[in-house]
Amino acid sequence: MTQVMNETPVALLIIDVINDFKFEEAPLLLKTAEPIAEKIVNLKKQAKAAGIPVIYVNDNFGRWQSDKQKLVEYCAQQAGSKFVTKLQPEDDDYFVIKPKHSGFFSTPLSTLLNELNIQTLIICGVAGNICVLFTANDAYMRGFTLYVPSDCCASNIEEDNKRALLLMEKTLDACIRPSHELHLESIIQQANKNKQRMMY
Repeated sequence: MTQVMNETPVALLIIDVINDFKFEEAPLLLKTAEPIAEKIVNLKKQAKAAGIPVIYVNDNFGRWQSDKQKLVEYCAQQAGSKFVTKLQPEDDDYFVIKPKHSGFFSTPLSTLLNELNIQTLIICGVAGNICVLFTANDAYMRGFTLYVPSDCCASNIEEDNKRALLLMEKTLDACIRPSHELHLESIIQQANKNKQRMMY
């Protein structure tokens, strides 16, 4: 297998933003999610400028014959079309389709992160108290250092989102500072130091 060329041991995971918002509490989630869209867009731009790979990890909404393009096209025609269009992946982004809450369950995400030599993850998206939390939990158990910027996650109920963020901070050692307080170059430098320590 050919190793994917990547010199940055940090990746940005964007969870379930390509969303059809077709569930009972979807209006609540869409309302809390819309304000984080621009924050995620800006974080993504900064990440790519710093050489950090961007990986979309997305539910398939039971559409088992879908690929990235079909999912984007489908979701862009649903209730959250403005949100989805603003956050749709670019050609050089990675896209992993997941069947359940965690981005690691029955997906090639672990293999991809290994191929990219990733040590640290910045996780954002929806819903903060479900898929972001489950993905962060599985990432923590796999030894990744975690950043979950508080202004780039949304849940149906804001209080649930706050509780999930505090849980990730206390239990998963995640840094939950807002995105404008994240210094990506410092995160990369620290990830490189951690990676070197693990080699010895």
